[in-house]
Amino acid sequence: MGEAVCRDATVVGIGEYRIGCTPLSTIGLGSCVALILHDEVRSLGGMAHVMLPAANGRRDRPGKYADSALEVLLSGLREQGCRNGSVAALLVGGSTMFGNLCGALNIGERNVTALRLLLHEHRIRIRAEETGGTFGRSLVYYPRANGKVCIRRADGTCIEL
Repeated sequence: MGEAVCRDATVVGIGEYRIGCTPLSTIGLGSCVALILHDEVRSLGGMAHVMLPAANGRRDRPGKYADSALEVLLSGLREQGCRNGSVAALLVGGSTMFGNLCGALNIGERNVTALRLLLHEHRIRIRAEETGGTFGRSLVYYPRANGKVCIRRADGTCIEL
């Protein structure tokens, strides 16, 4: 199993996104979701650290919202020559960090639901996901290693997608 810590990875902070072929990581996902789009032919991809389900017209930080994050990642991948047919998604995060919140206040669940719907609308299959629960996660995404994702849960458990 790979490591969920990579010193050479570029860290994608809250509301940010990156595209490339070198390792990308994000730390401390709670209700936020790491949206990863991986091109299985070109061995490159992008990751956004999505904080909220919808931009509602805001354009300040496109990686912050599910809808605008998907658009900027797709646009960036297309500029690199990627086609929708070779792009698959991975979703990580979307926890319920506060057990007494439910329904519309459960941002983690709403983020995951919004991303699943948007990916379906764009006909992008979800290759794997590690979502839900009540714990935080950190991860490293390796575009050149067939899009491998190494996840470290807050309890120290490591898994690989």
